[in-house]
Amino acid sequence: MTTTTEVASKRAVAARRNYSFLFALTLLALLVLLWAILTFATPNFLTSRNIPNLLRQGSMIAILALGQTFVVITAGIDLSVGAVAGFSTVVIAMLIQAGVPVWLAIIMTLLVGLAIGIFHGFGITRMGLPPFIITLATLTSLRGLGLLMTNGATINITSKEFTDFATLEFLGIPSLFWMVIVVAIPAYIFLSHTRWGRYLFAVGSNAESARLSGVRVQFIIYVAYSLSAVFAAFVGVLLATRIGIGNATQADGWELQAIASTVIGGTSLFGAVGSVHGPLIGAFILATINNGANLLNVNSFWQRIITGLLIILIVFFDQLRRRNK
Repeated sequence: MTTTTEVASKRAVAARRNYSFLFALTLLALLVLLWAILTFATPNFLTSRNIPNLLRQGSMIAILALGQTFVVITAGIDLSVGAVAGFSTVVIAMLIQAGVPVWLAIIMTLLVGLAIGIFHGFGITRMGLPPFIITLATLTSLRGLGLLMTNGATINITSKEFTDFATLEFLGIPSLFWMVIVVAIPAYIFLSHTRWGRYLFAVGSNAESARLSGVRVQFIIYVAYSLSAVFAAFVGVLLATRIGIGNATQADGWELQAIASTVIGGTSLFGAVGSVHGPLIGAFILATINNGANLLNVNSFWQRIITGLLIILIVFFDQLRRRNK
């Protein structure tokens, strides 16, 4: 027999999916509009050289944004993802330089990301630190640790097999973009079709109510921050294949781009609202704006202004939506 609570929960899930679907259509329309405008504005946009470059630019931010989404759904924030990506380039470069097989170096780098995520979960659930503080501390510490490990220098990656990956294409589509799909499919299944995904939304909606309903809130927070850090470490691996070096200063500022993509993609900073497709589209909207601005020789400062205005608008409309619920 279906209880009133279960019926209300199913209705809430259905309403959230309908809202997410409509918002995704709006974002896709905006992305198509941007591509159409840039196609007419500059002959260099819709070319066989620029489009793959655009896809590569957006792919790594898209994966970072996807990891960030898990955290933001729980009403948290992870400011360390850029630093984790940069630090991961150092880790995998040092492992490959030491003679570790590439496949094992990748796994070990992802495990370093997992350890960082578990540390964040511990700091939040056991030490009572706000997510903003613990991840900001990690951001600063990892940059310093990476520079200390390399003595401020860069580490060349000599494995041609590894560095060639970023230049490969399959069906005319860059390998880095395929990595977005490889990550997005299991992420979608996890978030939309498993109880753990539902628990993320429950914690973001009301952690205390979720706890009283039997949800292991602390464990879910561990899961969210671990996924975010592992995704960031994976981005670090992909970044290392593209630039061919390990450098702790790489991916500087990417955490802000990831958060911006997440917010533009419809994930609410107040928690309990988010999807997989939204942040991915948001990341490519930002990548398109940046790419188009570069082709049109627009001052890079305007790119930041546009990104900031988009965040303000999206958060403003999210507040209106929450008030009218």
